[in-house]
Amino acid sequence: MSGLVLKLSPKERVLVNGAVIENGDRRSRLSIMTPNAHILRLRDAIHPYEADTPVKRACYALQLVLSGDSDPKEVELNLLRRIEELSQVLTDIDSRQQLTLTTTAILEGQHYQGLKALRALLPREERLLAAARRS
Repeated sequence: MSGLVLKLSPKERVLVNGAVIENGDRRSRLSIMTPNAHILRLRDAIHPYEADTPVKRACYALQLVLSGDSDPKEVELNLLRRIEELSQVLTDIDSRQQLTLTTTAILEGQHYQGLKALRALLPREERLLAAARRS
């Protein structure tokens, strides 16, 4: 079986090709077999006003691709530049690995996987920003 597999919690919502779909009362698993379908878990969604840090802005840009609101080819170069800028600041091995996974996913058109890898950096970014505010 190929394609994207979504594991949904009870009542979890997901955006599929512009339609909001809500899961039932039980956990479920969906296999998305259509390539290039626009899919976004709404629990992962970042609102425009929340995209106030470099990692969040990159996540938001990827989210717009996943929701079908942005053309991947138009966003790709800008996203790769943002990831390069992040790699200048997030220099630890784990961050670099997540940025590499994100870059590879974007280049392969696997935007959901790219967002997943990039979201792993959000807690690290928050800790760095909090430390900078204390200084």
